[in-house]
Amino acid sequence: MNAAQDLSFVELIANAHLIVQLIMALLLGLSLVSWTYIFRKLFAIRAARNQTEKFERTFWAGGNLHTLHQNASSSREHGGALARIFEAGMGEYIKGKQAARDALDTGAVLDGARRAMRAAFQRELDALDLHLNFLASVGSVSPYVGLLGTVWGIMNAFRGLASVEQATLMVVAPGIAEALIATAIGLFAAIPAVVAYNRFTHDIDRLATRFESFVEEFSNILQRQSR
Repeated sequence: MNAAQDLSFVELIANAHLIVQLIMALLLGLSLVSWTYIFRKLFAIRAARNQTEKFERTFWAGGNLHTLHQNASSSREHGGALARIFEAGMGEYIKGKQAARDALDTGAVLDGARRAMRAAFQRELDALDLHLNFLASVGSVSPYVGLLGTVWGIMNAFRGLASVEQATLMVVAPGIAEALIATAIGLFAAIPAVVAYNRFTHDIDRLATRFESFVEEFSNILQRQSR
C-alpha cells in the first residue's frame, strides 16, 4: 500500500485507534440527528410563519369574531399558532361573558381571556423551541469531543514511536492525520448546529413578538366590546 492510499480519508478512519473511531461514530451520529432536527425545525418555522400571516390577514379583514372563533376551533390542528392563541382567548372570553352576572365582572372576564392567551402563547413558544437546546449542545460540545479524539490519537501515534528505531515524518504522519480527522468531524457537526440555532432563535423571537402584539391588540378589542 503506497503513501497516498495510507493517507486517504477512508483508510485513515479504518486504521484509527478504536477510541478515536468510537468518537468519530458518536460525532457522526450527533451530526445526523442535528441535521434531522434542522430540517424539521426549518419546515415547522416556515409553516408557523405562513399560518400566522394567513390568520392575520383573515383577522384584520374585519370579520365576525364569533365566526372566526368557530372556524379556528374546527381547524385547531391546522390553523397555526396564532389561531390557537386567538381561539383560547376568545373561548375564555365567551365562557366568562356567559358566567358574568353584572358589569363588575367585566374586568375579571378580560383578565381571564388575557391569561388564556398568555398560556396558549407559552405553549406555542415551547413547541417552537423544541430541540433547540440539542442544537446548542451539539454546537458547543462537538468541537471538544473531536479534540478529545485528536489528543487521544496523537498520544497513541507518539506512543507508537517507541517501537521505531528512526522517527520520521512518514512514520508519524498517518497517526496524526487520522487523529485530526476527529476534530474535523467535530467541526462538521458543530458549525451547522450553531448556524441553525442562531437562525431559528432569531425567527422564533420574531414570531413571539408578533404573538405578543396580537395578544395586546386583541385584548384591547375585547375591552372595547365589553363597554
